[in-house]
Amino acid sequence: MDKVIGILNGMEYTIGDSILELSYLIAALLFVYGLKLLSHPATARTGNLWAAGGMGLGMLTTLLLHKDAGGNGIPLTNVWIILAAIGVGSAIGWIIARKVKMTAMPQLVSIYNATGGAASMLVALLEYPNAVAGDIQSILVTVLGLIIGAIAFSGSMIAFAKLDGRVGDIMKPFMTYINLVLLIVTIGIGVYIIISPNQPSEMVWAIYALLVISLVYGVMFVMPIGGADMPVVISLLNSLTGIAAAMAGFIYNNQAMILGGILVGAAGMILTMLMCKAMNRSLINVIVGAFGGGGAAGATGVEGSIKEIQLSDAAVLLSYSQKVVVIPGYGLAVAQAQHIAHELDALLESKGVEVKYAIHPVAGRMPGHMNVLLAEADVPYEQLVEMDDINPDMPNVDVAIVIGANDVVNPAAYDDPSSPIYGMPIIDAHLAKNIIIMKRGMGKGYAGIENFLFFNDKTRMLFGDAKASISKLVSEIKSM
Repeated sequence: MDKVIGILNGMEYTIGDSILELSYLIAALLFVYGLKLLSHPATARTGNLWAAGGMGLGMLTTLLLHKDAGGNGIPLTNVWIILAAIGVGSAIGWIIARKVKMTAMPQLVSIYNATGGAASMLVALLEYPNAVAGDIQSILVTVLGLIIGAIAFSGSMIAFAKLDGRVGDIMKPFMTYINLVLLIVTIGIGVYIIISPNQPSEMVWAIYALLVISLVYGVMFVMPIGGADMPVVISLLNSLTGIAAAMAGFIYNNQAMILGGILVGAAGMILTMLMCKAMNRSLINVIVGAFGGGGAAGATGVEGSIKEIQLSDAAVLLSYSQKVVVIPGYGLAVAQAQHIAHELDALLESKGVEVKYAIHPVAGRMPGHMNVLLAEADVPYEQLVEMDDINPDMPNVDVAIVIGANDVVNPAAYDDPSSPIYGMPIIDAHLAKNIIIMKRGMGKGYAGIENFLFFNDKTRMLFGDAKASISKLVSEIKSM
């Protein structure tokens, strides 16, 4: 028999309750510590393990010690169902993690965001009928959990479909007004449910109407946003998923869920704002402006001509350089060239060349995409240098190798006020003494605009698949 050790708010408090609450506190501390370790690539893997340990602790103690209002634990049948669901989910997650390609990592993150939002949405949907009429606080968190979870779910699914090339962009001026109407209707129905004196069982129709409107708004909210803004959108949706999880925690008065959700929501929002800063744009401008993919502004001020470079010339140039900076982009991920790129930098370093990788905050299709990609290839973390740290040294760089990056090195951000990326901080590849750009062809970047860097007098184009080109370049350097 669990010993009663006190009374709180008129309810008996047992040793088991104390241990459960303490485990939630420890889980929250593990979340914080894991999040801290995620701030650096060298410790990110360990951070994930600590955070997962916190989640495991919270789940285990809940299964063993949770009691309902009557003092009864979780029925054994439910425990087995929960364990079976955890087992199946873990197996599916393990298989996906082992098989997913790095190019599909942004899509996977979107799917994970969607499942988190869906879970919070379903919790709110199922728990609303159990709320008490007039309990504003309980109904408020339930309604917010439903709205935010539904938006995170449907929005993340559209983000997945867009990143996977299954859905295009709808970038029409009227979309802003449609979204504004949907948002007002969503808020209106939510307020009506919260202040209604009717019993929740009588308001089921309203909660389902709110669910549908919220799902539609999530779709319409993400649909106009395309191109270079997708990393910001993914981060924002991740933040929404965390906030929705926190709302679910309030519904169940579960401290671990509340703290975990708040941490995810806050971290996601901070990352979103940092990336907006890296693009020199406000969050409202990202959501409403629908930048990227539309090709709004052309490069009317481009001067110069495209010049190619032969593999043998590139090999000589790199071999006799002192400083080389590799600037990766989504094209590196598409070509799966991260391993051969690491082989190239190791080969150059064996010849006494200093090689660094310049990482732009929004390079790729999700936050930290290039860091993850290069970490997979075992590139030393010390070689990964953020944009703000590498830019002051770019004039001293002998060769800047641009592999699959486009908009994040486009000098139009400095030179063309009519460009949609004007004012966006970029990696100053144009300041290097020599520039080699590896591309399949002359296609525009994700923002849909011409790249001024292609026409720079110091630029030489090395056309072809990045993986094949770098492989040939490695062979050429070895034969010298």
